[in-house]
Amino acid sequence: MKVLVLGSGVVGVTSAWYLAQAGHEVTVIDRQPGPARETSFANAGEISPGYSSPWAGPGVPLKAIKWMLMHFGPLVVRPKFDPYMALWLAKMLRNCTSMRYARNKARMVPIAEYSRDSLKALRSEVSISYDERTQGTLQLFRTQKQLEGSAGDIEVLKNFGVPYELLDPAGCIAAEPALANVKGKFTGGLRLPNDETGDCQMFTEKLAALCVDAGVTFRFNTTITSINTSVSRIASVSTETEELTADAYLVAFGSYSPFLLRRIGVYIPVYPVKGYSITVPITNEDAAPVSTVMDETYKVAITRLGDRIRAGGTAEISGYDLTLREKRQATLMHSVGDLFPKGGDLSEASFWTGLRPMTPDGPPIIGGGTKYSNLYLNTGHGTLGWTMACGSGRVLADLISGKLPDVDPQPLNISRYD
Repeated sequence: MKVLVLGSGVVGVTSAWYLAQAGHEVTVIDRQPGPARETSFANAGEISPGYSSPWAGPGVPLKAIKWMLMHFGPLVVRPKFDPYMALWLAKMLRNCTSMRYARNKARMVPIAEYSRDSLKALRSEVSISYDERTQGTLQLFRTQKQLEGSAGDIEVLKNFGVPYELLDPAGCIAAEPALANVKGKFTGGLRLPNDETGDCQMFTEKLAALCVDAGVTFRFNTTITSINTSVSRIASVSTETEELTADAYLVAFGSYSPFLLRRIGVYIPVYPVKGYSITVPITNEDAAPVSTVMDETYKVAITRLGDRIRAGGTAEISGYDLTLREKRQATLMHSVGDLFPKGGDLSEASFWTGLRPMTPDGPPIIGGGTKYSNLYLNTGHGTLGWTMACGSGRVLADLISGKLPDVDPQPLNISRYD
């Protein structure tokens, strides 16, 4: 079967890999000159199934007000005349209940756990390295209130059978020795030992090369101008220079997926939530993190990637604006400098921003279910694209191949919004 994959971020490339492994003839199209040039380029580096939770939850509206008022706040909303922004925000607020949070969390954890296991299997099958580490993540609490508030998260982890460790300050230092330099700044932590880290761009580029070896064709620097339909099927995809046909079409364009789909009458509630990161060269390995530390106060993930520290975080709802804002950089710099003051040279930090494709309820949109029988979606992963990429790609490959996936895809289908 010929399959056309639209998008070469980590989700699109993993989809292409599993499709090729299933024996399909795969072509990947992207407007960028290479893979992982947008949202997958410089994310925080976490592969964190244990932290796979919806942003929409009980208490979030009040917390959001507090976050927006903080000096180094993790949330910014820049209102604009955009009906899609307004509709997305309204749907997100509707999901801020205990019942909906529990349901959405239950939809996210299985695909995240499956994805991590699929990544492990991939590593055992092929030679691929990407500054990966398998030393867990540590959610660091600066206040007693945050530590006590982790009880709800722990209950969820218990319900899903996710291993965890609730640590006192000494336990945090045992997990992350560099925190001994700032031991008066935190009260404890919640560690998830099964989580991993790695450079998403490095992984995607190397997997794309393996895809080429497996027969996948990549068409970079190619802009799609239209998706062409015929009754209940996709007939072709037009670019600026040619028309391409396939038996199945997979949309993995992240935040830009809605633009293409609206033109053919398919509406998905995906909206961009802008994130930022800094990448800092390590100057003292003993004073740098060994894995990922989640700074709970500022919602910043600080990750060791080889000889670099990557700090990612903040959520800015501002449409498709890619402006680099110094105030957001200041938040990231503050978090890294406060917890790992001797670890890296902040004066040499590189600054980046990308758009996370968020759904209002939290889970990604994976599968078919549209009015076009040969159209498939793999988008809306939000901050968890790297965490869920391999599992999502594997599920899609099974669906397109007519196989029953290991994870039930129905709760992730677009039909959940009917």
